[in-house]
Amino acid sequence: MENENKVVETKKTEKKKDGNKKPNFFKRIWIKIKEVFSELKKVTWPTFGKVVKQTGVVIAVVLVFLVAITLMDLGLTAILDKLVIG
Repeated sequence: MENENKVVETKKTEKKKDGNKKPNFFKRIWIKIKEVFSELKKVTWPTFGKVVKQTGVVIAVVLVFLVAITLMDLGLTAILDKLVIG
């Protein structure tokens, strides 16, 4: 009987020591923030020149599509005007 009581007591103390309880909200947020910053340190960042070149490519592609869509819009508008008025 005494042996069973010791086993029960040790299991209770193990649960308390185990830390199965979640840390509070702010502590969990702080842990996540620290994890994010540690991952950001591992990132290989592009050089400034590479960023400028890629930005230029994006702007050029956007301008090409802008011109193409504008020309299609003008053409379709002209066709629609001919059909409605004509």
